[in-house]
Amino acid sequence: MALGRRQRRSAFRGAQYVLLLVIVVVFAFLANWGQIGRAFFDLDVAAQQFPDVITVALKNTIIFTALGFALGLGLGLVLALMRLSSVGPYRWFARGYIEFFRGLPALLIFLAVGVGVPIAFPDTHLPRNVSIMVALGIVSSAYMAETIRAGIQAVPRGQVEAARSLGMSPTRAMITIVIPQAFRIVLPPLANELIMLTKDSSLAFLLGTTPAQQELAQFSRQALLEAKGLTPIVVAGLCYLVITIPLSILQQRLEKKYGAGVSGGGAT
Repeated sequence: MALGRRQRRSAFRGAQYVLLLVIVVVFAFLANWGQIGRAFFDLDVAAQQFPDVITVALKNTIIFTALGFALGLGLGLVLALMRLSSVGPYRWFARGYIEFFRGLPALLIFLAVGVGVPIAFPDTHLPRNVSIMVALGIVSSAYMAETIRAGIQAVPRGQVEAARSLGMSPTRAMITIVIPQAFRIVLPPLANELIMLTKDSSLAFLLGTTPAQQELAQFSRQALLEAKGLTPIVVAGLCYLVITIPLSILQQRLEKKYGAGVSGGGAT
């Protein structure tokens, strides 16, 4: 007797569940749980990471991310307005900037800021926090520019026409009417960009570091040199989740309140 389409789907789904269960059971029997516990969940090693993993590494990760996001948001807004400008050179510059930096890995941007700027401007010494802010700002601004541009274009044109009919100039209408509505639209994808930027902050070690300047990734790498096993990596991962899970919940709530928004593409 031939099975119907719904029955075939149910049978296929059931076979997937059985296969997954078999894989889990085989893994559970074959794994060396004692070795896994010592390698990944050594409580003595984990205790040694505190309080510095919170007071130094987690704090620096949050600071670097906030600085990079603030600069990226400001640059992204300017670039978005340039992309929509009626002045050709503005549009060309913004489009070139966006396409160029969206096409580069964040790693190369950090290296360019850390190595290229001192070579190009030998008399200029940027503080480390400023260098990190610039690198993260460049990384994020190209993506946020496209997101903000799409948000501005998603605002109903009638809003602008109504503002102009009340005697507002184009600039005032953009600042007081369009941009506030656009940011409501793009809040969810901007929250996602903040999550991606949090992980990109792990590249800050490329710009040099001292123990007091370590972020989570560098802190865990340094701890690995002193610990036997990967427990420092697990601790650092949990600290990243302390940042990203609340941001993910915030993003979901913003999507429910304002809709899914628009996106200019994912981060690196």
